[in-house]
Amino acid sequence: MSDRRPDSNRPRTNRPRTNGPRTNRPAPPAVQPARQVAYDVIAAVSDSDAYANLLLPGRIARARLSTADAALATELTYGTLRMQGYYDRVIEQAAGRPVDRIDPPILDVLRLGAHQLLSTRIPSHAAVNESVALARMVGSRSATGFTNGVLREIGRHTPEEWRERVAADAKNEDDRLAALTSHPTWVIRAFRRSLVAEGRGDELEALLDADNAAPRVNLVALPGLVDAPSGSRPDRFSPVGFTGDGGDPLGLVESSGGRLRVQDEGSQLAALALTRARPVRPGERWLDLCAGPGGKAALLAAEALAGGADLVANELIPARAELVRKALAAVPLEVPVWEEDGTVVGDEHPAAFDRILLDAPCTGLGALRRRPEARWRKEPKDVAELSALQTRLLDSAVGALAPGGLLAYVTCSPHIAETRSIVAAALERHPELEAVGTADVVQGLAGERLDLADDQEMVQLWPHRHLTDAMFIALLAKRAE
Repeated sequence: MSDRRPDSNRPRTNRPRTNGPRTNRPAPPAVQPARQVAYDVIAAVSDSDAYANLLLPGRIARARLSTADAALATELTYGTLRMQGYYDRVIEQAAGRPVDRIDPPILDVLRLGAHQLLSTRIPSHAAVNESVALARMVGSRSATGFTNGVLREIGRHTPEEWRERVAADAKNEDDRLAALTSHPTWVIRAFRRSLVAEGRGDELEALLDADNAAPRVNLVALPGLVDAPSGSRPDRFSPVGFTGDGGDPLGLVESSGGRLRVQDEGSQLAALALTRARPVRPGERWLDLCAGPGGKAALLAAEALAGGADLVANELIPARAELVRKALAAVPLEVPVWEEDGTVVGDEHPAAFDRILLDAPCTGLGALRRRPEARWRKEPKDVAELSALQTRLLDSAVGALAPGGLLAYVTCSPHIAETRSIVAAALERHPELEAVGTADVVQGLAGERLDLADDQEMVQLWPHRHLTDAMFIALLAKRAE
């Protein structure tokens, strides 16, 4: 889906360049490698809809950054993208013009510079000088002077003063929260409705702050195949999850042959809720209906292997299906990977599966800590389109579920239209379905008791409360004939 339509709630990044040709200029001074990598990724996100979490590791490796420089590049990239909306408000005041009148490459330089000035301990002179050097590489001579002037104006005021100035310029309370926490206003309102539904509306600002905090790197040890390495710390909730000792997580993944994997604790709980809700009978058939990119599929495969079940993974998009195959290669179980339209699997394979995981395509609003740019790429109309797709997929899953079977409906979004409303409507359409006590299931497998809402039929995890992505989990059972 395109995100190129104007939206007053998000920064606009794809605008015509206003600078003229750049010719006969001396070679610009070298930019510190970590800042160059951060700028390149931020620019790719702005210009090409790239995803920072996919692009950054490769850019770091290509630049052969040291551990310290890799950490700096990561902080500069994600920090700038998380607070982009706030920095745009600061830049508009410092520049005396709207950001849509600033050349896009220079705007990216200014965002990166603003992050260093307002949210890091990098000396002001280094932040300004390196930003000016970047501007000289990507903009005109006048743009270089403009960059210097704007950043020096930002540096004349403390971070606290800028927060006060931005807050004072807000139109209303929601606009103030949108500005200070760098979230689109519609997302803030959606989060508020979800929290209010739990009786926790007073947690909104804590949630928004958690979205802007760097998440821990969480891993999973595929059960029955590998143990967590010595020196690691067990997760609070997932019985198979852990956090590392601060070393390279990708090194752990590679050295284990993929049996140790990077995976959010909430995703682990979602998969385990399906596999451990009831004892596994040997010979059960399981389906991961929307399996890409394969993290949950690998965990399901390990659980199926241990219980004597068979698993099928389905993923419509060929490139993502290939990722699923790579993830499943770590598990010594033959798992067919279909490339079928998930909305017709129920018609083509009626009553064929005893357990089905539907990790439905969604807005991804529950993972803004990890994919900060995603907050600017979705619009309210996307929710309607996705909820229609989620409805079709859930109907298909019900059709593919055998009588007496168990279905887990999962999204990485707390938006009510993608979660509670989808499940409630499915229960109305399908009298053969009944809700299972999802909260009791998740509490029963968790290492520590989770602070959940009172609703026993579904579970909503939260980054501010559980330090997980905002994963939604609902277990549904098909009545036996």
